[in-house]
Amino acid sequence: MIRVLLADDQRLVRGALAALLSLEDDIEVVAEVGRGDEVVTAARRAGPDVALLDVEMPGLDGIAAAAALRAEVPAVRVAILTTFGRPGYLRRAMEAGALGFLVKDAPTEDLAAASRRVAAGE
Repeated sequence: MIRVLLADDQRLVRGALAALLSLEDDIEVVAEVGRGDEVVTAARRAGPDVALLDVEMPGLDGIAAAAALRAEVPAVRVAILTTFGRPGYLRRAMEAGALGFLVKDAPTEDLAAASRRVAAGE
């Protein structure tokens, strides 16, 4: 079972992502947060395998939250979610330790597939 933490400041988006992932037999959403500065605490508490982090959030952005996770809870693998597939975001996300980068307008099946690949360290 792949344990996932979702971080997105938009409740509707976060809820939709959680609902989509809950349809998968091998994925469980174990934590949801709406601020980047809540990510590390939630990861320590819930013990996810994967954190799916929105780029733009209050507190810390997703890239800064990814770097904080890498430093403080390094076992959690990170994928960045964004509305905009800007090359600068991708580069900064990889430098912060993210293994995946998913644009929110990707097909819905890509969300579960990306979660599985990131959990596997790909």
